[in-house]
Amino acid sequence: MKQLITLAAALTLAISTSAFATSHKEAPGMAASAPMAGGAMSNCDAKATEKKLAGAAKTSFVKKCEADAGSSATAACEAKASEKKLAGAAKTSFVKKCESDAPSTMAACDAKAAEKKLAGAAKTSFTKKCMADA
Repeated sequence: MKQLITLAAALTLAISTSAFATSHKEAPGMAASAPMAGGAMSNCDAKATEKKLAGAAKTSFVKKCEADAGSSATAACEAKASEKKLAGAAKTSFVKKCESDAPSTMAACDAKAAEKKLAGAAKTSFTKKCMADA
C-alpha cells in the first residue's frame, strides 16, 4: 500500500512539475540566484537544465524540486524508522543519519535509472521506489 501511495505521489509530482514548467515563461534578464551545492540541489539543477528552463522558471522549479526531495527523503526515513519500530532518541538519530545519506542514495538511484534509460514519470517513479528500498 505504501508503494502505491509513493507511486501515485511520484506521478502527481511529475505531471504537476511538467505543467508548472510549461505554464511559466522565462523572464528576460533573470538569473538563478540561489547557490547550488549538494546531491539534491545538483540533481534538481540538472533536471531544470534537461527541461531547458532558465531565469525565474528555473529558479522556481529548482526551489520546488529541492523542497520535494527533502520532504520525500524525510518521509522515506520516517517510514523506515517505523518499520524498525524505533522511538524516541533512537528514531531521531536514525532519521537524521538516513536524511544525511539521502543525497548519495539519490545519486545512486539516478545512476541506475540512467542505466535503464528511463525518463520522465518512469524515471521519477523508479527513483522514488529505489530510494524507499535503499
